[in-house]
Amino acid sequence: MADIRERDDTGDLTEGDPTVAQARPDHDVYVVEPLLPQRLRRPSDLLRFGATLAAMVAVLLIALVAKQTLNGLEKDVTEGATRLPELLSRVATFLGGAALLVVPVAFAVERVFHRDGLRVAEGLVAAILGMVISFLLGSWIVTAGPVDLRLLLTGNRDIEPLNTLLTSVIAYSTAVRISRRPTWRALMWTVIGLYALAFFTGYQITLVGGIVTVLLGMAIGYGTLYGVGSPDTRPPGNAVVAALRKLSFTPVSARRIDDDHQGSRRYAIGLKDGTSLDVTVLDRDRQVAGLPYRLWRRIRLNSETRRRAIRSLRAELEREALMAYAAQAAGASTPRLLGTSEIGTEAALLAYEHLDTRPLDEVPDSEIDDNVLAQIWEQIELLQIQRLAHRRLTGDGIHLDPAGRVVLTDARSGEIAAGDLLLRLDVAQLLTYLALRVGPERSVRAAAAVMGPDALAAALPLLQRIALTRETRAALAKDKALLGNLREQIVALKPQSKVEEIRLERFRPRTLVTIIASALAAYFLLSQLSRVNLVQVVTTANWAWSGIALVASFVSFVAAALMLRGFVPEHLPLWRTVLVQFASSFVKLVAPAAVGGIAINTRYLQKRGISPASAVASVGASQLVMLIFHIGLLLLFAYITGSSTATSFTPSRGLVVAMLAVAVLAVLLLGVPQLRRLVTARMRRLFSNVLPRLLDVLQSPSKMIEACSGTLMITLAFVACLDACVAAFGGSLSFTTVAVVYLTANAIGSAAPTPGGLGAVEASLTLGLTVAGLDAPLATSAVLLYRLLTFWLPVLPGWAAFTHLQRDEAL
Repeated sequence: MADIRERDDTGDLTEGDPTVAQARPDHDVYVVEPLLPQRLRRPSDLLRFGATLAAMVAVLLIALVAKQTLNGLEKDVTEGATRLPELLSRVATFLGGAALLVVPVAFAVERVFHRDGLRVAEGLVAAILGMVISFLLGSWIVTAGPVDLRLLLTGNRDIEPLNTLLTSVIAYSTAVRISRRPTWRALMWTVIGLYALAFFTGYQITLVGGIVTVLLGMAIGYGTLYGVGSPDTRPPGNAVVAALRKLSFTPVSARRIDDDHQGSRRYAIGLKDGTSLDVTVLDRDRQVAGLPYRLWRRIRLNSETRRRAIRSLRAELEREALMAYAAQAAGASTPRLLGTSEIGTEAALLAYEHLDTRPLDEVPDSEIDDNVLAQIWEQIELLQIQRLAHRRLTGDGIHLDPAGRVVLTDARSGEIAAGDLLLRLDVAQLLTYLALRVGPERSVRAAAAVMGPDALAAALPLLQRIALTRETRAALAKDKALLGNLREQIVALKPQSKVEEIRLERFRPRTLVTIIASALAAYFLLSQLSRVNLVQVVTTANWAWSGIALVASFVSFVAAALMLRGFVPEHLPLWRTVLVQFASSFVKLVAPAAVGGIAINTRYLQKRGISPASAVASVGASQLVMLIFHIGLLLLFAYITGSSTATSFTPSRGLVVAMLAVAVLAVLLLGVPQLRRLVTARMRRLFSNVLPRLLDVLQSPSKMIEACSGTLMITLAFVACLDACVAAFGGSLSFTTVAVVYLTANAIGSAAPTPGGLGAVEASLTLGLTVAGLDAPLATSAVLLYRLLTFWLPVLPGWAAFTHLQRDEAL
């Protein structure tokens, strides 16, 4: 147990809590702080580990894609190495092989003499891991790994895919942090270069193998550093006190308090004159904390709204100091910055005057009266007059003193000379936070009284979740209607305001998922096309069956038009509605399968004079009924197929599995409260809009017949098209079997985020037909012909229909 002692008011020592803190003497000052760990896992090592692994994967992927270019480059490098004079080549081989062992040993001896043997031990652990991992990976690649990967790393020669010795040495060098010693670093990489040159000359390593070996060694070294931890080089509390003495302060007590929201250490310092300081310590190893999240925000958001992902320690110190001085000059109520200083090379401090305050998060909602709200907005107005953006107007950045006066803290996130967008973001953030505490009406009323309606109208487009702090976004999850209520309050306050649209995001996560899924789908399709000749697929298909498939594809568009007409009580012209369905086939090129048609049909109904709510309800009702028909037909055809066949394709057993899966899903939806609330909310919105529309349809027998017949015809037309495509290549499957395959694959394709279900539909159909008993090449040819007729061929007439309808203002 550490002995904790503090001085009381009389100067005598008192006992502290030995279970959580330790005393560090600095002259006559005892610094009370938690026991600092001897070793810690640095986030920077974990980030370097992840970045090195990502680089290694990227090298392998690029090498797999650009094989020809890589082969040419490797040939050039190898030929260049073999043209070296023989004497120079032999010297390089000797020096590289010998020095690769001598240099690490010499560095280890030097570290031991400097009593840094623990670092050498870490390097030895990394070297052993490097040797073992590279040997196991190499053995797996040679015996059971992918053929393409083996060819990349060995060049089809009898050599090691990964050089075991080189991996071990690089892992050792990384773990002992030889990169921090410029002389040793230059010597080590020179030796590695000579060793690689010798191996290229002797055809004992490939270009990709050498690069992957280096990256793997670095990854193992960084992984070892993070796993075993690094010595804690953070300056302790007594170093903080010593730095304050150099600033002419006279500390008499020091105590570590809670870290701030960014993980920076804070100390409460008592001075000889009876005043106190609040000291924030910026540690160098904390500069990369939260870096992945900051990088993600930096990539995702526009340049004006994002913060820098990482800064040097010096830049972070200067930024916070500059913001603190600027806020003081603006007249804002903030703690005065009294001094700054570096603490060695690993940390820096900022000393603020101590104010007895409590954060707004700890203030009950009942105490946040109109006077407090007005003071908060007055402080923000002072900052905005001087073009200062706070950037963190949350409950831990706004404080109240005992007299009820507002104090702003946490200047580190702020910006000087801020643009209009950042200033408006501050208004939007504060409006939202206060609305969570006191309600939208009071929040808007208090802001308007100080800032004016124009300032709120300017912030209206920025009331977006992405614009708010992480804590505020989390709180909004419990009140999803709050932003909408805020907008309504502002619009009611200034109804004539012109609101321009502001897009803060470069892209949405859903867009990124779609791009990745589309890339995978394209890779799948290309791999499929590489196995078959598309021209041969078209020319060898039976033209009679192909013609039937084409007619069935056209019938599906007419059926879709009938279905939509059936769910709309108002009159819709048939052929124009058919053109709309063709136009939706064009939109599917850039939208998921289930989204493009819904958007086009909804837009079409609105242009026909149907209210937006009724248009959405009509399309939603058609989709709901189609889902019911889809499930019913799947169960019907699966039952018929399973009861009438005895082949390996037995959907009856799959039907049982599907029913069990549905039962398990229902139990989960009903048993997990969060899922149950989500489903209930969605179903409530569905029934509130769709059921009245269905009741309107049921009152008209002709509309009901048209809707049901159109819905049924869509499915049967697509099944007939696929069945004809199978028959076009001589395949023999029952209609019910093809129907089960289509209905299953269509459900998967509708759920896929790729345009038109690209990739997912092809894979599901090919797999289903293969399981049903078709040969893989025949199944692939049938699926490609089916997708050509139903997805690719309608694109051109769909584009023409889309252009025509837009010209006539029907879309």
